[in-house]
Amino acid sequence: MMQKSGKVVVVSQHYPPDPSTTAAIMAAISERVAQEAEVLVLSGTAGSAAKAAGSKPQIVEVGNWMPGKAALLKRALAELLFTIRMFVALLAKLRRGDVALTVPAPFMLPYAFAAAAKLKGAKPVLIMHDLYPDVLVMAGLLKPRSIVAKAMRALNAPMFRALDAVVIIGRDTEKLLLRYGGVTRDKIRFIPNWATLAPGVRAIAPDNPYRRSLSARFVVGLSGNLGFTHDPVIVFEAARLLRDDRDIHFVLSGWGVGFDQLRQMQAEAKLPNVTLVDRVEDDQLEAFLSAADVWIIPYRRNVAGVSVPSRFYNLLAIGRPVILVSEADAEAALTVTEHDVGWVVEPGNAAELAKTVSRAAGAKDPQRAERAAEIAGRFDFETAMTGYCSLIRELSQQKPD
Repeated sequence: MMQKSGKVVVVSQHYPPDPSTTAAIMAAISERVAQEAEVLVLSGTAGSAAKAAGSKPQIVEVGNWMPGKAALLKRALAELLFTIRMFVALLAKLRRGDVALTVPAPFMLPYAFAAAAKLKGAKPVLIMHDLYPDVLVMAGLLKPRSIVAKAMRALNAPMFRALDAVVIIGRDTEKLLLRYGGVTRDKIRFIPNWATLAPGVRAIAPDNPYRRSLSARFVVGLSGNLGFTHDPVIVFEAARLLRDDRDIHFVLSGWGVGFDQLRQMQAEAKLPNVTLVDRVEDDQLEAFLSAADVWIIPYRRNVAGVSVPSRFYNLLAIGRPVILVSEADAEAALTVTEHDVGWVVEPGNAAELAKTVSRAAGAKDPQRAERAAEIAGRFDFETAMTGYCSLIRELSQQKPD
């Protein structure tokens, strides 16, 4: 059990009923830690407090304006206002000896979070889902040597010094963090995300509702949030190159700016081997993921250490190989090659992706599916929660600075 002298404060812009992956992850951590300690969640999602009324953890909503993702200037202003509101809320709620956790969403939040925690004598922990400014550079929104990128790196140094721990979800992030003087190896904890579906090979069923209308023998899937770090164009261009292969069909689903781009491209090209599917709700996710023979996760260049696809673990859990578009040293790519559960393709190379899809369609290796499900079993909820609870217990037992 954790000692009772301090509480755990979880800070998250996204929290249920928000349907995002970040919301689900932060809720899972909060609810599990609440079994051992007092937990207060500062949430930026409207309706989150009402949804959890009368149960643990306690949730306090912090006002948050959420414009569309494509409205970049409005979004930046909204995230700045939210960060200021959260800073004020942290000053009001944090107490000496508390342990506080957050993620870099919005990217400005960790700076205010670390400052408030140190001012109040709390112990801040950053769960590194994305590394800034690197993720913005990767997405093409910032130049590597721009004034903004340099300013963010300058701010990162004191922020990392102020943190008591940094949780990384990919091994490839460590070397990027160690560039900062405020980060030492003993401050870094590797706690991967987990599969939300039970590991086990799902059969390819002809009557699957997402597959039965397709005549192709081999189905290629794409699913999830397609944000600025993803490259939907490479998938569409690979489908264009394979349009005359009647054995292969692409089923593309998701949301975000990338999926809007896919809609526009398909409206113009009308590829016969492409089907677009609106966002699939959680209760249909297992059936949808089971419909494809292989899944693609398409990243832009320079993903290593910057971002880890959380959807990756569920794809492995159902026993499907994965075609990962990324550098070979990225976390998911390392897992794919180390355990032979798929293929890794160079970012930006649609021709190579098309060849890899054809190779996957001709591959006959049932052991690959079994390996995928077995590997997914290593990325399970209880293992991750043991890591978070152990870290919080360790920090709560340390005397405040």
